[in-house]
Amino acid sequence: MIRAARRYAPFALAGLHAVTRYRSTIVLSALTAAAATSLQVFLWRAVYAGGPAPAGLPFAQLTSYIVLAQVLGMLHTNRIDEMIAGEVYRGDIAVSLVRPANYALSCLAVNLPTAALSALLAGAPVLAGFAMFASLPAPPPANLLLFAVALLLSVILAFEINFLVGLAAFVTTNTWGIRTIKNALVAFLAGQVVPLALFPDGVARLLRLLPFQGLIDSPLRLLLGGYSGGSGAAAILGVQALWAVLLYGVLALAWNRSLRRVEVLGG
Repeated sequence: MIRAARRYAPFALAGLHAVTRYRSTIVLSALTAAAATSLQVFLWRAVYAGGPAPAGLPFAQLTSYIVLAQVLGMLHTNRIDEMIAGEVYRGDIAVSLVRPANYALSCLAVNLPTAALSALLAGAPVLAGFAMFASLPAPPPANLLLFAVALLLSVILAFEINFLVGLAAFVTTNTWGIRTIKNALVAFLAGQVVPLALFPDGVARLLRLLPFQGLIDSPLRLLLGGYSGGSGAAAILGVQALWAVLLYGVLALAWNRSLRRVEVLGG
C-alpha cells in the first residue's frame, strides 16, 4: 500500500500543481456554480409558490439537494476522458504505457485530487453561502456515514464512466462531441439537473436502475434521508456497488481491445 502511494504520489502532485497554477479557473467555477445554483433555487421557489410541494419534497430539502448536487458535479468532472483523448491524439499514450505504473491508476491519481480540490475550493463557498442564507438543515450522523460510503462509490463510478468515454479516442478522430453529449446526459440521468424524486414514479424507478444515478441521486438520498430504513439504504448502496463491479468488467474488456488496436497500428 505504501509502495503504491509512493508510486502514484508524483502523478497526484502534478495534478495539484496544475490547479494551483490556474487559480482563476477555480474562481470562475465558483461563480458559475453559484449562478447556476441560484437560478435553479429561484425557479423551484416559483414552482413551490404556485401550489403544494412536488412529490412531497420540502423546499428546504430540495434546496440542499440542488446545492450539494452542484458540488458533487464538480467532483465528478475529473477530465479523465479528456486526458486520455489528448494522449492518444498526441501519441503520448505510447510513453504512458511503458511506464512502470498502471495507466488507469495514474489517470486517477492525476485527476481525482485535482477534482476534489476544485470541488472543495469552488464548492465550499457556494455551500457555505446557501447554508447561511437559506437555513439548510443539518443531516444526522448516520446519514453522514451512509453518504461517505455512497460518495466513495460515486467517485469510482464517475472514474469508470469517464475512462470508458476516453477510450473512444482509440476508434474516432475527435471525442469532443462524445464528451459533450456524455456530460449533458450524465448530469440529467444522475439527477443533477432535476432530482429523480420529482420524476413520475415509473420513470424514477427506471432511472434508479442505471449507473448514472449512483453519481448524484444515491449519495444525496442517503444524506438527506430519502430512504426507508436500513434495508432501503442497503438497496441504494447495493445498486451502486453492483454497477461499480459491472462497469469495471466492461472497462477491462474495452481497455484490452484498445491495447490490441494500438499494437495493430504499430504502437
